[in-house]
Amino acid sequence: MVKALIVLTSHSAMGSTGTQTGFWLSELTHPYYALVDRGISVDIVSIMGGEAPVDPKSWDEEDVSNARFLATPELVEQLKNSALLSDTTPLDYQAIIFAGGHGTMWDFPDNEHVQRAAISIYQKNGIVAAICHGPAALVNMRHSNGDHLIANKKVTGFTNQEEEAIGLTGVVPFLLEDQLKAANAQFIAAEAWSKNVVVDGNLVTGQNPQSASGVGDAVAELLLE
Repeated sequence: MVKALIVLTSHSAMGSTGTQTGFWLSELTHPYYALVDRGISVDIVSIMGGEAPVDPKSWDEEDVSNARFLATPELVEQLKNSALLSDTTPLDYQAIIFAGGHGTMWDFPDNEHVQRAAISIYQKNGIVAAICHGPAALVNMRHSNGDHLIANKKVTGFTNQEEEAIGLTGVVPFLLEDQLKAANAQFIAAEAWSKNVVVDGNLVTGQNPQSASGVGDAVAELLLE
């Protein structure tokens, strides 16, 4: 069976602001259903295991995929008692997807298990995907020879313009667009808050929450080729 892994942040604090953050709910649920509805098995893990923090601002129960997910007790249980990324066997999976949310900016970039899992899957011709702030996982991701995974690759992610629009430029530890460019990626930005999915070989990235379903669709199409 074709299997994909969705990775969630475990970081729940927005810097020193006292505001809660975490992962963006639709950036889990949209790709989740894009995959499982096509017969692809999906496991959900987080950086530290246990309860994965949902960004309170993303708790949109009017969203069809969110409502469907939240109405499924065994899926809700997976968020309350999520498995550890470090306990997974990456080669069991043909794709890894890094869901976004501001929490990722703190615990994705330098996590050794993030690096190990993604590089292992990618080197076996698997797919590495990331949504919105999820590409924070990619900024320091390197092959064993030291080359950046995303060097000379087309990517997207939450833009400087979008970060500025929500007033968090001075709160996040770095600007995602800047760091992706610093890794020698070719950053492809679309108009703020518009769907933008960039596929470069087995690398799939989405700019913002509006791109979450599109990332799931792109990953599913690659897996089912």
